[in-house]
Amino acid sequence: MVGGDNSVARPLRVAVADDAVLLREGIGQILRAGGVEVVASVDTAEQLLDALAADGGTDGGSDGSIDAVVLDIKMPPTHTDEGLRALETLRASGSQVGVLLLSMYTTASYAIRAMSAGSGTGYLLKDRVADADALVNAVRTVASGGSVVDPEVVQVLVAARSTEAAVESLSSREVDVLRLMAEGMSNAGIAAALHLSLRTVESHIGHIMNKLDIEETTEGHRRVLAVLRFLGRDA
Repeated sequence: MVGGDNSVARPLRVAVADDAVLLREGIGQILRAGGVEVVASVDTAEQLLDALAADGGTDGGSDGSIDAVVLDIKMPPTHTDEGLRALETLRASGSQVGVLLLSMYTTASYAIRAMSAGSGTGYLLKDRVADADALVNAVRTVASGGSVVDPEVVQVLVAARSTEAAVESLSSREVDVLRLMAEGMSNAGIAAALHLSLRTVESHIGHIMNKLDIEETTEGHRRVLAVLRFLGRDA
């Protein structure tokens, strides 16, 4: 639920963009069943940006009532990277609205490009839409400023970058921790998945940040920066 200290809590408000009507409506139904309010359903990235502009969500995010958007990467008119370009337009304008990108295929360059936009961004394969809980949780994660990467995409990216020097400096356990970070897990979630104490996970993350030369900062999204460095690309 969303709402300030002096406001009435309201459902998460989301806009959906996909030129495949059945998929778009299916996503809308799943979100509504998960307690999310779908306030716009459109078939192009341009229409999505127009909806956000009308809502006030393209100039920083905090003043707009739309909390997150779910959009396909490939939409009219070219069916190439319209969704990614919409994401980049939003971030260039200062918008902090959560963005969950959907893709039919595991495309490493698209995933890295998406996560380069920073926090509040997610990249899921469309097959994941069949898992209602995963979809709703991913939308809530990006709406709250978190990051989500499809586990299958992470596996492909890790395999493609496994010989990078930065990766070679990490221990096998640190690689396990970073892989789960890339999938959007919290420290507590990582601890449970790897059967480690929370303090041990925090120690591993500290070592990862040091080895990948990720500086302390209150502004940067350190987990995203670490994943990008892990995947062999400067953030």
